[in-house]
Amino acid sequence: MSPPKVLSFHLILMLSAFTGAADGYYHSSWAECIYSSPDLSDMVYIDNYIFNKDIVVQFNSTVGEYVGYTELGVKSARAWNSDGNILQQERAEVERFCKHNAQIRQSAITDKTVAPKVKLSSVKLASGGHPAVLMCSAYRFYPHGIKVTWLKDNTPVKSDVTSTEELPNGDWYYQIHSHLEYTPKSGEKISCMVDHAGLKKPLIVDWDPSLPESERNKIAIGASGLVLGVIIAAAGLIYYKKKSAGRILVPT
Repeated sequence: MSPPKVLSFHLILMLSAFTGAADGYYHSSWAECIYSSPDLSDMVYIDNYIFNKDIVVQFNSTVGEYVGYTELGVKSARAWNSDGNILQQERAEVERFCKHNAQIRQSAITDKTVAPKVKLSSVKLASGGHPAVLMCSAYRFYPHGIKVTWLKDNTPVKSDVTSTEELPNGDWYYQIHSHLEYTPKSGEKISCMVDHAGLKKPLIVDWDPSLPESERNKIAIGASGLVLGVIIAAAGLIYYKKKSAGRILVPT
């Protein structure tokens, strides 16, 4: 079962005993809606009246009337419960306030989906009898609820697979990372398949073992260093020739 969702509205007033006094008395009204089912069938509306930090009187839609928790609250609850118009208005808040706003929130946020971005990379090369490790990263997807499957020659892999939990980014998006240990074989096809509500069909990314990412980075760095070395050497040679051309030799 999904965790309960809460919609709330706060109204806070301060009543000071003396004009200009730093301390005062706080009266607040706190209305909240609690539900967990997608169809909002278990919606509960609660209306709290609070003095300082204590609840004085409360209306709960599951009870259907006011309940007092202090001497003043009991008197207020008795008076309000005797007024049919007040009770009818409070009971109607489940539909008018709670479900109405919950539906708006779900249509604006909860029902939206964002397809994941998927990246397949090499974490460790095979060496000394140790297997190679690939990582499949799915990130910036919403909502949570995603399936990552490794494939060898289009057949799901059940062993040598470890995955993280679905990690929240803190900005509504999620990420997940899955690792596969394997021994490279000639002609073997390795893929990462990701299935999510934001995708019309599972997304499959194939691994290209011709040149691992780490090796591509090494080559790129080496090539850049070589080009820089050639440029520096050429500049030095030109500078030397210019100096030599302006030099006069005097016989001794």
